[in-house]
Formats: sequence, C-alpha cells, structure tokens
Amino acid sequence: MTAPLASASGPAAAAAPATLPLLARPAREEFDAVSGSGAYMLLTQFGVIDANGDDAASFLHGQLTNDTQHLDAASARLSGYCSPKGRLLASFLSWRSGETIRLLLSKDVQAAVQKRLSMFVLRAKAKLTDASSELAVVGLAGDVRKALSGVFDALPDGVHVKVDAPAGSLIRVPDALGKLRYLWIGPKAEVEARLPQLDGKLARVSAAVWDWLDIRAGEPRITQPVVEQFVPQMVNFDVLGGVNFRKGCYPGQEVVARSQYRGTIKRRASLANVAGELDTVKAGAELFHSDDPGQPCGMVVNAASAPEGGVDVLVEVKLAALTSGSIHLGAADGPALTFLPLPYALPAEV
Repeated sequence: MTAPLASASGPAAAAAPATLPLLARPAREEFDAVSGSGAYMLLTQFGVIDANGDDAASFLHGQLTNDTQHLDAASARLSGYCSPKGRLLASFLSWRSGETIRLLLSKDVQAAVQKRLSMFVLRAKAKLTDASSELAVVGLAGDVRKALSGVFDALPDGVHVKVDAPAGSLIRVPDALGKLRYLWIGPKAEVEARLPQLDGKLARVSAAVWDWLDIRAGEPRITQPVVEQFVPQMVNFDVLGGVNFRKGCYPGQEVVARSQYRGTIKRRASLANVAGELDTVKAGAELFHSDDPGQPCGMVVNAASAPEGGVDVLVEVKLAALTSGSIHLGAADGPALTFLPLPYALPAEV
C-alpha cells in the first residue's frame, strides 16, 4: 500500500519551499546569446537525489516508470514517479555516477518525493540522500562545444548520452529551436573551479532561459503546482521515452498501461504562447474553451517568459478542444493561447 505525496501543508513540504522562486524576465540579449555565441546558466531550480546501495537500481526499477535496472554508464533516461492512480508525482532525468544512481528533479518537490520513496525501501539495501548542496547543475545551450572541450575530453554524441570527467557528468539533452543543449552536473568545487574557463567564450544568463528552452523542447517538468494532475501520456512522457511499457510493476503501472493499450488517449501536451507575465501565467492554471466556459479543458504544465513577449507554456489539453474555437487562460474570456508546433510528432489517436 502506498501513501499520498505530502501536500504543501504536510510535513514533507515543510522541509522544502512549496513553490520555486519567481524568476524575473530575462533581458532580450540573454535569449539572443543562445543563438549567438552560446550561453550557460546555473540551474538552481533543480535538486538531486542520490541512490546508493546494492539494491538501489532494483529498488528504483520497481518505483519509476522507466528501466533503472539496466541503466548503463553512458546513458541518461527520463522517468516518472506515479501515485497508485497513475498520476505523476515527479519527473526525473536519471543516470549513473560510479555506483550511484542520480535523479535530477524540480527542487520544490524533492523533499516530499525523497521522503515518500524512502518509505518503501524497507529491507532493500538502498539509501536515498539529498545531494543538492554538494552538486552544481549547469545548463549550456547553443554553440558551446568548443568551450566545453576545455572541460571535458569528449562530448556526448547523441541525446541522453553521457560522458564523465573529474568535473562531473555531461549529458546531452534534446535540442531546443535547433540549438544544442547539455546538462553539466558535478561537485560544486570542481564546477566552480572550471566555470571561469567558460567566461569570455559563453554568456552567463538567467536560469529562466533554461526553463524557456525546456518548454520549446516540449519537455514537461513536474513541479509542486501540478503534482498528481497527469497520467504520463497526458504530458507526452510516452513519446519522450519516459515510460518503459515492457518493464515490471511500479506504482500506477496498471493505469498507465491501460491508458496506452485499452483506450484512446484524449489529452496531450501542446506548446503555446499567451499574453501576460509569470505572476499570472503559472503552472497549474486552468484553461477554458470558448465554446464550453463552464468547465476547464486543460492546464498549464510549465510556463516561462518568451523573448518575443508574453509567456511560452507547455499545456495539457483535451485534443478535441484543439479542433475548433479558441482556448483561453483562466476563463473563457481570458487571454487566448496561440498554439505553436511541438518539436516532435505525436502518435495518431484512433
């Protein structure tokens, strides 16, 4: 039997902020740096959970939506953690660092997720620890390969390929707007000692630029406002490789499998822009269709300031609502969403 993830008022939430700090809109030149000389950013919006012990891989394999039992040293994988009802409690990028399995997730859900996972370790030889204070997380985007070659002897040659060095792990993540992107996660002292090698070659920009790039890559991130709102397919996790449908059981697996094989998936994630700022356009905000103002047709998953103005959003929405009329933020007479093409194709729902 599994227990619900603590809410913002629960004991686990008391160990971490209920919401992430609101990041100011980046200056236009910060966005432009990604398309120009390249940019890097310190990603304080993420936390890291380390899993150690002889049974760490098998334990996580039985809890997450993807295969951790066969996670090799040169790869990273997306995965999710679901409630018994198949609703996402967290989303992760997972990889091996030596004998440790690392889970990168939104910092505002880390304490609650780590506590919940630890409840089910039981007799397994596995221990979960918060490694966030020991590690630095750096995002790099654009023409950054030459700058990175001064830190790493080799660079990942494909998406979710990983290389290791004394400075930590370098993982290539999906491109955004045709620009290369990497995550560099390593011991704080090692990273801080090498960051000056990037200065002068790359622009240092706000972490908010990374949030925008993640949205333009179509990659959802589960944060506190949307905990337990979505089955993985609703946010395209199946398309992005975040669910392994051949692995054994995990919490919510029956619901996730039933959604995949026994019925039409009627809700998906889409990319859009909407007028406003992040103080009003937020994760968890409801969407309404012009023809059905009485009930919501979707929800904002992630939001980030956009360089051309307004806010770019990744939204979960009823597919039927996209066929006619218009979709609005907050109410049927609220700001209208302008939909943009996702950078990947969705399967045809029949």
